[in-house]
Amino acid sequence: MIRLLFEKTGNAVWISHLDLMRLFQRAFQRAGLPLTHTHGFNPRPSVSIALPMSVGVESICELLDFALDGEPVPCGEIRDRLNDALVPGVRILDVYEDGSKLKNLAWLDCCLTLEYDSGVPSDAAEKLGALFSRPSLTVEKKGKSGISEQDIIPLLGRLELRQEDQNTLTLLARVHCQNPALNPMQLLSAVERYLPELAPSFCRCRRVELYDENGNVFR
Repeated sequence: MIRLLFEKTGNAVWISHLDLMRLFQRAFQRAGLPLTHTHGFNPRPSVSIALPMSVGVESICELLDFALDGEPVPCGEIRDRLNDALVPGVRILDVYEDGSKLKNLAWLDCCLTLEYDSGVPSDAAEKLGALFSRPSLTVEKKGKSGISEQDIIPLLGRLELRQEDQNTLTLLARVHCQNPALNPMQLLSAVERYLPELAPSFCRCRRVELYDENGNVFR
């Protein structure tokens, strides 16, 4: 399999995961890069995204694996041809072979930007820091079997709070991203549940970097 690193920014954040998969499949077609297909009753293109994103989340560190049919194509050429076929906001940053095994992907750096129309409440950073320093912090998690409670503290590697200006507070966190995973937006859910007076007027979420269990950048 070949792996590519891509970003999803701007208006493209509103593309759902399934639509993003279709977008890439069509981009490979338009770029003249035929994908192999799985075998069986319902063959599907050999393309998969490592960590599906929620709608509205921005990222500069997404990974997609694929396999091409026919003669090998240089990685740099694949990148350029796909970028010419993709929509604004989705851009290939790198293409390479022999990527790390996805089972070794463990941590994700994310940035939540909390925006307050009336200004950042006083002592907000201190109160939020104390909240995420609790020995246990449960929030709702939606899954295929319904809604359950999840303790997010064991899945939170580190957290930093910064006030950018009078209306903006930035929350930088490293969270476990699979087996089990912590959705960065669950951090916002914790604020809304336990500190409703600090719930922001708007929140933007951005994935920044991926790591293995040892803290090495994952590619």
